[in-house]
Amino acid sequence: MYENRSHPPLGRRRFVGRMLRHAAAALALILVSLAAGMAGYAHFERLAWRDAFLNAAMLLGGMGPVDAPRTDAGKVFAGLYALYAGLVFLAAAGVLFVPIVHRLLHRFHWSEDR
Repeated sequence: MYENRSHPPLGRRRFVGRMLRHAAAALALILVSLAAGMAGYAHFERLAWRDAFLNAAMLLGGMGPVDAPRTDAGKVFAGLYALYAGLVFLAAAGVLFVPIVHRLLHRFHWSEDR
């Protein structure tokens, strides 16, 4: 997927394209996770879609839920979704920063005389 150290670093235009693809992948991950959280809150807690969106978005953003769960199933869902949301945040950050880190490491290890 990425060029190895025997190849020169990507040009600016191709690097921007790579960054856009990674940003799109991170956004897709976040949107799918938000939709799953909304569906879970709507199903287990019988929240309206606006309230389900607010709770799911707050958990994905690391702030915590707005409405305290009332049902046992809703409490289990909220706990599992909170753990999942923490992992999604780390995964999305990783997907966004991998091309930048790779480019920096590639520039440090690449020499033109190869």
